[in-house]
Amino acid sequence: MVHSVGLLLHRVGPGGIEVLLGHMGGPYWARKDDRGWSIPKGLRDDIDVDLVAAAEREFREEVGPPPAGPTLELGEATSGRKRITVFARAGDFAPAMAQSNTFTIEWPPRSGTLQEFPEIDRVAWFDLDTARIKLVASQAVFIDRLTTALG
Repeated sequence: MVHSVGLLLHRVGPGGIEVLLGHMGGPYWARKDDRGWSIPKGLRDDIDVDLVAAAEREFREEVGPPPAGPTLELGEATSGRKRITVFARAGDFAPAMAQSNTFTIEWPPRSGTLQEFPEIDRVAWFDLDTARIKLVASQAVFIDRLTTALG
């Protein structure tokens, strides 16, 4: 089982708590909005001992520099053959400043043409109810855990 770690930023917006999510990049997700967003996360390296540092690294690679601050552990969930550990942190981030690393795949399939796509093609702030709809289903549990942790 592979292990991903992520960092879920949250802030207080005009309507209450908001979270920062990333829309998954590439052609498979291009036309999907609901259930097409993710908590910024990535694979844990075998040498990663500090999971918070790994989550910060993955946020930096997919979105940009994370704000400093206290971190809450929101626990783990599974998605297929992937184990996901998520941490939460209060802070702000300007979506227009997001810059993601890229991945390369053959596209269109069986064309022999390799194309590069961003892992996250855009980021946005969502209220908690909307975030539950936007997130891939296996990650929605982290919204509930954040709500509980923040009281």
